Amino acid sequence: MAHALLGDTLEILADLIAFPSVSHDSNLELIAYINQRLDQIGTRTYLTLDPSGTKANLFATLGPADMDGGIILSGHTDVVPVEGQEWTSDPYVATIRNKRLYGRGACDMKGFLACMMAYAPHFAEAGLTRPLHMAFTYDEEVGCHGAKVMLRELESVGRKPALCIVGEPSMMDIIDGHKGCCEYTTSFTGLEGHGSMPDNGVNAVEYAARFIAKLMELAEELKARSPTSGRFDPPYSTIQVGRISGGIARNIIAGAASVDWELRPVSKEDYAFVHAQLDAFVNEQLLPPMQAIHPEAGIETETVGDVGGLEPVEGSKAVELVRALTGNTEPTHCVSFNTEAGLFQDKGIDTVICGPGSIDQAHKPDEFIELSQLSACLEMIGNLERHLKS
Repeated sequence: MAHALLGDTLEILADLIAFPSVSHDSNLELIAYINQRLDQIGTRTYLTLDPSGTKANLFATLGPADMDGGIILSGHTDVVPVEGQEWTSDPYVATIRNKRLYGRGACDMKGFLACMMAYAPHFAEAGLTRPLHMAFTYDEEVGCHGAKVMLRELESVGRKPALCIVGEPSMMDIIDGHKGCCEYTTSFTGLEGHGSMPDNGVNAVEYAARFIAKLMELAEELKARSPTSGRFDPPYSTIQVGRISGGIARNIIAGAASVDWELRPVSKEDYAFVHAQLDAFVNEQLLPPMQAIHPEAGIETETVGDVGGLEPVEGSKAVELVRALTGNTEPTHCVSFNTEAGLFQDKGIDTVICGPGSIDQAHKPDEFIELSQLSACLEMIGNLERHLKS
């Protein structure tokens, strides 16, 4: 069956790639396409929208209605931009060369979505005794915003799936852990003045520099907190500063500055440690001298994206399931890149990552997926049938 469905998968994948569903644009046309195909086979679908109404998640179910449990296959619909990249073919036209399919999103992660959709008609006729859910989310690439909305809504209506397979590109290896990804912009408001009288102003750039120095100090402390298992690369939580801006000229006291930075924690404890240390530093060492000169001076941190990690679980039922589906007996992996998997885990859904393609191809020009990887993914999904009829 899996081999016979490869042609359907390639046709669907070509259609999906033709929708340029970059995160900053609407994905409604893509969701409408998916919804129409699933509606034709009697799938029960549930849409959730972003606040603007221009983006949507689709949660689709086959099998028994309103039954708890079941298995989720989940993937995101958004892709990263292609601007500034040199492609040898149109990134929004699926092109097959040398047993590879090229196109934006081919591996990250429309290939997995196409496999889900190609198998859906078979599951619709299979007489499932347990539900199969398919989740299609928006804005994973910019903070996993869609999955958060979808999971809140599912929780509010009492839907309780048991297991989830997130099909991020893993070369069909089993990933049972990854770091969180927490992205922030910290803004400093000072008081401008003449550069010859620095004590009469509040230099936002200088306070931003002190904040960055504290971030780097914490980054070193996190190394000493590295888990003994050492399964991540690097094995400890990391902090990284990506951008700083502020000031107008050399002879003007800078009245504003901002710092873009990220934290990638390996545990909830490291997340809490960093935020407690920063809150104390800002409130006890930075703000008092700033506001002593200018009471309206301030420091504000905007959360751009705050997604927890996927923490490895002993005896994970999701890992056991994927081992049974794939025959993979190799050790599981932990990775440093972030996915939506931790959000499912936080809702009490045992979650694992296993999907076609290589993360090494994601976000690059000439992104591709091996046709053999699609075949392996189809085989995994096809093997779900016996678990959903038991």
